[in-house]
Amino acid sequence: MTNLTDPIFTNEEAARAHFEALRWPDGRMCPHCGTFGNSTLMQGKTTRPGLYKCKDCRKPFTATMGTVYERSHIPLHKWLLATHLLVSSKKGMSAHQLFRMLGFGSYRTAWFMAHRIREAMRAGELETPFGSEGGAVEVDETYIGQLKGHDVKQSGAHKMKVISLVDRNTGQIRSYTFDQMISTYVEPICRANIAKEARLITDGARLYKYVGKFFNSHESVDHSRGEYARGDVFTNTVEGSFSIFKRGMKGVYQHCGEQHLHRYLAEFDFRYSNRTALGINDGERAKRAIAGVVGKRLTYQQADRGYAN
Repeated sequence: MTNLTDPIFTNEEAARAHFEALRWPDGRMCPHCGTFGNSTLMQGKTTRPGLYKCKDCRKPFTATMGTVYERSHIPLHKWLLATHLLVSSKKGMSAHQLFRMLGFGSYRTAWFMAHRIREAMRAGELETPFGSEGGAVEVDETYIGQLKGHDVKQSGAHKMKVISLVDRNTGQIRSYTFDQMISTYVEPICRANIAKEARLITDGARLYKYVGKFFNSHESVDHSRGEYARGDVFTNTVEGSFSIFKRGMKGVYQHCGEQHLHRYLAEFDFRYSNRTALGINDGERAKRAIAGVVGKRLTYQQADRGYAN
């Protein structure tokens, strides 16, 4: 377990050195021109700490340039501490809790900070599709919360809709949210993330009958008949991830607008894909989240409306 009294969480210079080592493992690179190892630390009474100048393009830069930390007035050591707290809490940590623990002047600062950290957790394209070499991939859907303006007495139409894909071999997960849970939306997601040679395993929903044709095999369990497992054909793995997600959303976050759901999914997916059962401890998980800040930006307006670059 990481020691929360570690200097990277309390000392700005130590935090900056830690972040620079994570951002530039192969040597300092200028974000303007891409030159490696040809910059110097700028020094002076009015020069802000951690400011470098590229000898090639002559432009100044810091390690936070081109990351979700860019232009933030929050000390870097608080960013690192908040990230560690968020990734080490199985069901998440509310902005109110971050607000109290980090001593911010306003709740909105903590709220925006948490969303920027979630943006850093957002996964990019898969290097290797799920189910490669004929592995099993579980796919299932779930519903959560209530869409604004919908009658709570209606059927699933009033719920926010989520679909998740879990690779049994790697333990990785990918989750997506849709306006409607129909095969037109589900098919491209499955085809983009799952290898053709994979075993697709779902429940008996009609949603997957057409989707299953694109993979080597499609097996399902019929929950409507009380069937939940047939040998290694089951969706228990993905349903277990839903259980963690729902406990966190109901018990910790409590309220989530539809425009923000994709970032909360990114947060839970990140923790699930980097969990202790896969040999990843809190410290390593935090390092991976911090490394994910590069190349991502999120303004307050974008976060408030649910958008991102």
